[in-house]
Amino acid sequence: MSELGFWSFARKDPSPLALVAPDGKQYTRGDLLNTANQVVHGLRALGMQRGDAVAMMLPNCAEFYHIYLAATQAGFYMVPINWHLAGPEVAYILEDSESKVFITHERVAKAATTAAREAGFNTANAFAVGNIDGFRSFADLIDGQPTTLPEDRSAGQVMNYTSGTTGKPKGVKRPLPDMSPEDLYGLMAMFLMLFGIQPEDGNVHFCGSPLYHTAVLQFSGNSLHMGHTVVLVDKWDPEENLALIEKHKVTTSHMVPTQFTRMLKLPEEVRKKYDVSSTRHMIHAAAPCPPDIKRQMLEWWGNSIYEYYAGTEGGGTLCTPEGWLAHPGSVGCAWMGSEVKIYDDEGNELGPNETGTIYMKLMDNSDFEYKGDKEKTKKNRIGNFFTLGDVGHLDEDGYLFLSDRKIDMIISGGANIYPAEIENVLILHDKVNDCAVFGVPNEDWGEEIKAVVQPIAGVEASDELSAEIMSFLEERLARMKLPRTIDYLDELPRDPNGKLYKRRLRDPYWVGHEKKV
Repeated sequence: MSELGFWSFARKDPSPLALVAPDGKQYTRGDLLNTANQVVHGLRALGMQRGDAVAMMLPNCAEFYHIYLAATQAGFYMVPINWHLAGPEVAYILEDSESKVFITHERVAKAATTAAREAGFNTANAFAVGNIDGFRSFADLIDGQPTTLPEDRSAGQVMNYTSGTTGKPKGVKRPLPDMSPEDLYGLMAMFLMLFGIQPEDGNVHFCGSPLYHTAVLQFSGNSLHMGHTVVLVDKWDPEENLALIEKHKVTTSHMVPTQFTRMLKLPEEVRKKYDVSSTRHMIHAAAPCPPDIKRQMLEWWGNSIYEYYAGTEGGGTLCTPEGWLAHPGSVGCAWMGSEVKIYDDEGNELGPNETGTIYMKLMDNSDFEYKGDKEKTKKNRIGNFFTLGDVGHLDEDGYLFLSDRKIDMIISGGANIYPAEIENVLILHDKVNDCAVFGVPNEDWGEEIKAVVQPIAGVEASDELSAEIMSFLEERLARMKLPRTIDYLDELPRDPNGKLYKRRLRDPYWVGHEKKV
């Protein structure tokens, strides 16, 4: 049995601090383990068995880790749902994941209630942290349940949902391994060692991003599995980030470049107020980091800024501070167990400094299938290599450089937004004849969402029409997916076969900016 894994550390010594929750409450390893065990017993009492799924739509809170540490030691699939989603979007995931239990929070009562109703969810298995009409209290799930370690323990998996170019989210479902939770999650936690992070060596991990994001949960969860303390916040604030680094002597974190930019824009006297010398491995991803921002962070925090390139599906590259300084703008080399290749559109492998589609090899224990979509799984593969659709090249030293993102994907503040999903809703408005959605420059967020609409005959473009369309979208899409602005054209550029020339719409907005599409 692995000596890594949260459960091993908690049983060996339950007294160290494991979690500082957003409300300031502190939990020892023993506290987290006891409640996680109660959650397992409570879920089994509802009839959940190995391979069943539990869905959760929660803001950052201690309960998120209680459920995570329960599901992953009982052989369940845990399905984290973005709490910014609208009710119908949540309902789709509840149905598609075949979740047997739904746990949510009173802060998202409207979306949760709508989702449960539209999915026809069994309300006896719907629980809320706080009060939601028709939902049972989360306390009902664990009250009276023993804190003893469950019997018949086995490793469960997190099943994240990732949107695709069709607009419908797909669950990345990996087979349940025949392994103990300690062995699987101890092995997964060893990923942090690629960055030089070691178990039980005084590390404190700051988590300032939503836990429903794949990497955010992986990095903070792996920190628990390495015997580290996690400091969790509900809503990220640049100065609070600095204050918590100083207060808790934070050593590690997983961040996005937007957060770096926000901290750098604080007044110099504010930045200098806080001691950030404890930082060792502040890791970023999710969006390209402007080189000037990266250099400023390295000058401020020292050589503690690491970068990687990967996706929910697995595989990836890692760039150390030293590697980046030697290869500015790179996202690093393939990490241990992974491999990166560049292919042209005909599937031919390309050599150094030749630009093509980036493919990554999965580690043997990380194979996956998009749930219910074998065709999509097959389409993004060449042999046992998969692609995120990004374009780039490898240099002679094997360092990867991204020259383009997915052609249509919008990356705003580190979040991936898929235009097709928005277009699929926008076209349903009765005054919209045709539409296109794409990203345009935003100095703060990198990109923002622009919609271009071709109204039906007889309808004129107007502020009133824009307000009507926005109201329509607000009822059907998460706030982060709403266009910031809407432009109008008499006719969108399409070829005789109906193909939209989106670049003709998008390129003028990027004149003078660095995005290459």
